[in-house]
Amino acid sequence: MKLSRGGLAGSLAALLAASIGTAVNAAESGVGFYLLGTRGPLAGIIPPPGVYLQNDVYFYSGSADAGRDLPIGGRVVANIDANAYIDLVTAIWSTEVQLLGGNLALVGTLPFGGQDVTASAVIPNVGLGASISDDVFTIGDPVVGASIGWHSGNFHWTVGTLVNVPIGDYQQGEIANVAFNRWGADFSAAATWLNPSTGLDISGGIGVTFNGENPATDYRTGTEFHAEWAISQNFSEAFSAGIVGYYYHQLTGDSGAGATLGDFKGEVAALGLTAGYNFKLAETPVSFRAKIYREFSARNRLEGTSGFLTLSMPIGMTGQ
Repeated sequence: MKLSRGGLAGSLAALLAASIGTAVNAAESGVGFYLLGTRGPLAGIIPPPGVYLQNDVYFYSGSADAGRDLPIGGRVVANIDANAYIDLVTAIWSTEVQLLGGNLALVGTLPFGGQDVTASAVIPNVGLGASISDDVFTIGDPVVGASIGWHSGNFHWTVGTLVNVPIGDYQQGEIANVAFNRWGADFSAAATWLNPSTGLDISGGIGVTFNGENPATDYRTGTEFHAEWAISQNFSEAFSAGIVGYYYHQLTGDSGAGATLGDFKGEVAALGLTAGYNFKLAETPVSFRAKIYREFSARNRLEGTSGFLTLSMPIGMTGQ
């Protein structure tokens, strides 16, 4: 299968945000602001200059048994069942600015959605106490960032950063939250090898997340490492499918007066499937992609199933 230049450009234009990354994992509440599984096919590509809109519907369902304590909302809890359903609206500006020989792109994401959590309180020197539950539907912390992308033949690569801005609706003292109430910065690199003649796409990315302290809980999440990869086949200019995965490992332990569990490092891996479909709405190229992941080998965090439903399109092209 050979991808035409026009068809490939349309696909890349519709998939910009996936190449940059989205943000919203042991960390406080067992989750980091970088959303694991964001990157997939075309992870290392920045498309032509223009303005793009992407909407991600993210869901997660996970649990931790009675033997796995986690710090959530200033409490220590166990026997946890949690569900999250977050919508992330992302605007991207792929500029004509050249930096270090690459193209500059700017991104901003606003998450909103819900979370429901049930757990048992952990009583020191006693064990599990009363059952507690909480749910919330609100606006999370916005994320802003920038990437620079380069191209050489079939090889494409980017470097970038994302910053979590703690101005979302944080519910102090609650165990369900969409906002993080802490500054955070993620630095990443991604690469894609895409063969237009065969349609094979091999992509991957790595990143490191640095976290500030949550002043409401006196908790500082440690430094986090994440890696993501995807191998997919474009069967036509419209349809692609493949396998995806991610790995997360906390490099340094949590700290602060609220980190009562001490050096609390988390780890998890996941494997999954992806499928994408490109089409036109009037004359606008639109891309839809679904990804689903199943986690395993979790340590000091939840283990579950996550997924993305992603719709992206250009809303103003300034170059071809």
